[in-house]
Amino acid sequence: MDDTPHILVVDDDTRLRELLRKFLAENGFRVTTSADAAEARQRLNSLEFDLVVLDVMMPGESGFELTTGLREFSEVPILLLTAMGESEDRIDGLERGADDYLSKPFEPRELLARIRSILRRAAPRAGKTEITLGSHQYDSARQQLLGPDGPVRLTSGEAGLLQVLAANPGHPISREALQTQTQLGGSVRAVDVQVARLRRKIEPDPKVPRYLQTIRGQGYVLWPD
Repeated sequence: MDDTPHILVVDDDTRLRELLRKFLAENGFRVTTSADAAEARQRLNSLEFDLVVLDVMMPGESGFELTTGLREFSEVPILLLTAMGESEDRIDGLERGADDYLSKPFEPRELLARIRSILRRAAPRAGKTEITLGSHQYDSARQQLLGPDGPVRLTSGEAGLLQVLAANPGHPISREALQTQTQLGGSVRAVDVQVARLRRKIEPDPKVPRYLQTIRGQGYVLWPD
């Protein structure tokens, strides 16, 4: 079985799409490309991918819209490529379920570093213990969250955040430290976005969190049972 990570590159710019295909292939990845969201959906329905590199500004369905659609049935890691420099646009992408973003123009080496970082966060890790969060169980060794109805899908950003917090139960961790340890790009607002998404998955009432709490002036803390 081929364990080489398989990446789907979605961009309507033919030249950039081909450059990314060649660059990523030269750096050890299997690469499939799509010119738009419709073609990307066809690829995703027929093939397994480890990560999607997705352009935001495309004719027809945008990268933002495709991200929202994918999160209805898949937690495949998504790295957004965006010419939008505004922080609110980047936060919008994260809130829709993207794992990271990179503004155009970008250095290929930075793209490579971000891809590898996302894949590391998404990979299972050994030697950890399980913790209980009410009706949920988190298995750090597999980075798997189990709910009453079975496995709960986590994005790589959510999994990375939960892993760091679960390794330090009862100890507040600053937003800056969480951003560094989970390698989330952008501002510390990216951490807040992931916390809000994670709360919706583990808390009985996300507005009154019991397990993932905010400690004023210190950051976030996980309180398992």
